[in-house]
Order: sequence, then C-alpha cells, then structure tokens
Amino acid sequence: MIRCPKCSQVHAINRSGMVRGKQRYYCKECNVYFTLSENVPVVTEEAAVRKKHMTTIADIAQALNISKSTVSRALHEHSDINPATKKAVMEMAQQLDYTPNLLAQSLVRSRSNTIGIIVPELVTYFFPTVIIGATEVATEAGYNVVICQSQESLKSEIANVNVLLASRVEGVLVSMTRETGTFDHFRSFERHGVPMVFYNRVCDELNSPKVLVNDYEGAFKATEHLIKNGYKRIAHIGGPSNLRLSFNRLNGYTDALKRYGFPVKDELIVKSDLSRQGSVRCAKRLLGLPEPPDAVFCVNDPTAIQLMLVAKSMGISIPGALGVVGFSNDPIAAVIEPSLTTIEQPVAEMGRVAMQLLIDTLKDEHVESNPAFISLGTKLIKRGSSQR
Repeated sequence: MIRCPKCSQVHAINRSGMVRGKQRYYCKECNVYFTLSENVPVVTEEAAVRKKHMTTIADIAQALNISKSTVSRALHEHSDINPATKKAVMEMAQQLDYTPNLLAQSLVRSRSNTIGIIVPELVTYFFPTVIIGATEVATEAGYNVVICQSQESLKSEIANVNVLLASRVEGVLVSMTRETGTFDHFRSFERHGVPMVFYNRVCDELNSPKVLVNDYEGAFKATEHLIKNGYKRIAHIGGPSNLRLSFNRLNGYTDALKRYGFPVKDELIVKSDLSRQGSVRCAKRLLGLPEPPDAVFCVNDPTAIQLMLVAKSMGISIPGALGVVGFSNDPIAAVIEPSLTTIEQPVAEMGRVAMQLLIDTLKDEHVESNPAFISLGTKLIKRGSSQR
C-alpha cells in the first residue's frame, strides 16, 4: 500500500518497472506514473487497516498500561479515580481521537437517551422548522436526536421504523407519508414499548398522543376571507384522503361556503398528492374548466404557489381574475409576486409541544390514561394574492 503523491490516497498501486534505479509506480485512480523519494515511507496494509481502527477503551488502557475498568471510570469521571490518572486518561483519549460508543453504552444501561424523529420530506421549510423546535426541547432535556426522512414513501417509512428500533431509541415523533394507509410498522414501536407522538400528519388508528394545528379553523378563515373580498366561485385544492389535515381543511372550506350561502360544487374540489406535479395537474384542471373558479383555497403554500405559476402562464391576473390563499406561511409566500395570502401555523411550536409531550411520557409526568390531543391555533396573513 502506497500513498499517491497526486491524490494523497493510500491504496494498492501497481509497480511499473524501474527508472534511474528507482521503482516506478502507477496509480489507476489518477492515471499517473511516479517514483518515491527515500524519505517517503511505503504504507503497509497492516498500517492502513490500523489507521481505520476506531479507538476503544482497551487501546487507551494498553497505551497507559492500566486496566480497562480504570479507563472507563476515568472517562465517566468517577470520584474514586486519582486526578493524575484521570488527566492522563483524558489526554490519551484526545491523542488517540477516542469517541464513546453510544450504542454499546445503551446496551449496558438499557437506555439510549436518544429520540427519533420521522419526517416525510425536508424540501419545504415546514419539517425542518418542526425539527428545530423539537431539537431545542430534546437538547435541553439531555436527549440526543436521530432524524429519519421517509421521502413520502411508505417503504422508506417502514425502513425508518426498523432503523430506529435497531438504534434502541426511547421514543419517536412521527409525521406520516402521503402514501401511508397501513400502520402495522408503527405498531412495532408499541410492541417494543417505545412511545410515539404523532404531529401534523397523524394516525387515528393508534392510541398515541397527537399534536396538530386547528386545520378546520384555518380553512374556514381562508375561505371566509375570499368570500369577504368579493369572490363568488371559490375552488379548493385539497390533499390526500388518508391525511386528517386534508379532511379537516376540506370541511372548513365547505362549511364556510355554506355559512355564507354558497353552494358546494364537486367540480371545484380536486385533490393533490402534495407533489409539485400533482399540484400543477390540479391547477390546470381547475383553470381549464369551461367556467373556471375566480378564487382557490389551497391545502398548503407549495400547492398555492404552483397554482399561481400556472395561472400566470395562462395570462390570468392575480388577484383581479383569480384570488389565491394558501396554508402554512412558507417564507417564499412573502416574496412571490404577488405575495401570497396564507394561514400561518406555529410550526416550530408544534415541534416543541410534540417533543415535550414525548419527554413527559418517557418520564411518566402528567400522563393520563387517555392520550393527549393538542390543537394549535392559526392566523390569517393577508397579502396581495387575495386583495382585490
């Protein structure tokens, strides 16, 4: 094994004859021939393997000629360890780049001190913001956090569950994918005694705490706002039927229409799978009707933004010919032209509340026989897309 002078990587390099009495080598990675000066060492295979070795307590003990138990107690700052020994252990651990094996420690203590968070995607601002709020609470309480992204795939979600179980997490925050219609994989957490808290996209079939926003209230406010701004033919682009938030936002929309004496028309209600392509299809379907809507309330801001882009491409003016309201108050909603009227939801607060609820469950504090159901309030943010 030799370190190539061009790529600086240590790997097997072919010998390629002699040049002026020196061994010539050829690196396939760089496609280059070279010779080595006398002060450049050849790295043996044994040394290369040793370099990849993760330092253990045994390595520190061997270097200092003390027992592994003494090293362990020193690393955990036991009071019965001589200060000089503790200092020597700490210095050697730093010198050898020692990193504690958290999984091994969790097996010994039967606790991992780790909480898992499953998110459907990390493309929009929503779920990263939830993670920020949740991690603040977890860190303050002394927990580590493992984040798994299901990529809106049920198959990936199932794999996430298995990874978190193998990692011996103590609890999990879960927001389901748009595909999730079966829940046996979540029941695996129940069977292993791992508590769950669902947030945003929740599972009604499982007896677990749930944290979400008041989707019905927000949808009612959005539709009422469009009505009060003079729009008459108001459509709705909803979300997947398996998500409670889709159901609640649809009900808020229809009830607002009924409250103000407007008919609920099936041709003005379409459902998106929450993908960009799905939102574009829904937008084209509504705007291509013989009698298109003059306003649309969308299940979320990304869907509303795709609708606005399609409308602009068709020469439809916003808000004159088409009013648009979204849901979530994505940061891009304020900078798109015209700016997007939306329903603001306390995203980071959702993460904080869900994590605190999970930690309280782990500590058996304030836990009732009936799991908590927490609904957070919403706020209408009026902007240019709906103001005639």
